[in-house]
Amino acid sequence: MMSRTQITLDPEVQRRARQRASDMGVSLAEYVRRLVARDLGGTQPMANPAVLSDLGSSGSSDVAKNKDAMIAEAFASGARKPRRRSV
Repeated sequence: MMSRTQITLDPEVQRRARQRASDMGVSLAEYVRRLVARDLGGTQPMANPAVLSDLGSSGSSDVAKNKDAMIAEAFASGARKPRRRSV
């Protein structure tokens, strides 16, 4: 369970931190959590889920129905044939 903490930042630092977090596609809170974890030698930050965008083509298929296979295909990047789940 997470604990809530309040911090005070100089307005310019806060603006720059919010911009950096936005560029990374995460909230300011997540950005600060990652900085603290890295400084303390904690676990590596999780990958940004936005990296999955635009990795593959839907080929006019039903993305909602086939998303698992499409994500697997994007991760495989041609290195090996993705496994398809049976329905």
